[in-house]
Amino acid sequence: MVIVIAVALVATGLAAAALLTTRTRPGHLPVQPAAPGGLLALRARDRGRHALGRSRRDPDGARPDPALALLSPAIEESIARRLAELDRREQAVDARDRALAAERQELARRRDELTTALERVGGLSAAEARQAVLKEAEDAARHDRARLLREIEAETKRDAARRVRSILSVAMQRLAASHAAESTVSVVQLPADDMKGRIIGREGRNIRALETLTGVDFIIDDTPGAVVLSAFDGVRREVARMTLEALLQDGRIHPAKIEEAFYQAKSSMEARIDDLGEEAVLAADVQGLDPELIRMLGRLRFRTSYGQNVLAHSVECANLAAMMAHELGASPATARRAALLHDIGKAVTHEVDGPHALVGGDLARRHGESEAVAHAMEAHHNEVEPQTVEAVIVQAADALSGARPGARGESLEHYVKRLRDLEQLAARHPGVDKAYAMQAGREIRVIVAPEAVDDDGAAGLARTLARQIEQELEYPGQIKVTVIRESRATDVAH
Repeated sequence: MVIVIAVALVATGLAAAALLTTRTRPGHLPVQPAAPGGLLALRARDRGRHALGRSRRDPDGARPDPALALLSPAIEESIARRLAELDRREQAVDARDRALAAERQELARRRDELTTALERVGGLSAAEARQAVLKEAEDAARHDRARLLREIEAETKRDAARRVRSILSVAMQRLAASHAAESTVSVVQLPADDMKGRIIGREGRNIRALETLTGVDFIIDDTPGAVVLSAFDGVRREVARMTLEALLQDGRIHPAKIEEAFYQAKSSMEARIDDLGEEAVLAADVQGLDPELIRMLGRLRFRTSYGQNVLAHSVECANLAAMMAHELGASPATARRAALLHDIGKAVTHEVDGPHALVGGDLARRHGESEAVAHAMEAHHNEVEPQTVEAVIVQAADALSGARPGARGESLEHYVKRLRDLEQLAARHPGVDKAYAMQAGREIRVIVAPEAVDDDGAAGLARTLARQIEQELEYPGQIKVTVIRESRATDVAH
């Protein structure tokens, strides 16, 4: 095996040496130095000869084998042929690389010429054309996005409206509340008409003492068997009623007895206010209120808003808010608590300046209520912007309790003014012939001149009137707008 390897190495070295000798023979021009492959061949030849010399000798230093010497010329010739083949391939590869480089340069030149020609024909540079394409793609994407957003918004509004109607209908159906409205007067029945003189007293001293102590107007007129007590403060009016009933039951009516009965009635009234507050808290299912807040709630029993009892309204709002919070996944406890206390500022508005919503929020904070409850109380009339779901729920419960039929009354003057404003708002539009407010102001019917307003104009007028009513008028519930355009043709047959 060693002999074969040595023979191969010697053959490679001899072939390289023969090639070099041939190229540097006398009479020939000297050639360039061999390539790195030729140097490797020379080194291989030397190593082969050295190994062959060793392998041809026997261990005792004998002469080399003559058979190996006969093989050397054939091997050298084979190696020379292979080296020549390698040189030719290397030259072909170099020529191919040079041709590819020339083709790349030609392609780059032609691409530049084509770009220049396109810019000249189109009047745009490559950068400007790119910007134009990007701008067109951006506009198309913006249009698609706006259309998609409108579709999503419309779908969301439809789902939200359907969800709101469902929640409100469920809350209203589950709650049964009184429809009776209260007024600002109290009537005390008399056992006999001659008691009126005793209540007035000699030279009116008894009635003056009653009005001075209670702060209530005692109206004694021709109404048979009745005395009317008038005052905007329901607590004072109730104290006056209790005082007069105690005097009528005792039978002795004079200034000293009036003063004694008044203080007894006032003391009983304080205890009754506490009881009313505790009953309201129990009815609203709210626990842990401060005793002072409970007392203020009891005072609301004697306050009214458009004829609606404020304490009954607060309890109703608490139940409505809790139902809606359950449906929406909000906190029922927070919504119930804030709705019960949302009008508590009305119990002290005559003592503290400011809107009752803000006053109530400050009272709640001072008596240990959480910020979420106080914020919902302050936001129910938008004195502050609602930031929580519970605040919006309290707003909805307040509006729902006040707007339901029979919950609140309004004076005749206010009612007539609202109808008149509604008709005047419709009549000031051009082309309107007549306008009528119907169904207690819940519908307005507008008759337009057919020669001045066409069908499209009638539809646009209905939308315009609805938006103006929303912006300019205050009203409970909703108002239906109907625009009527009628054409008539009349002739006479003779």
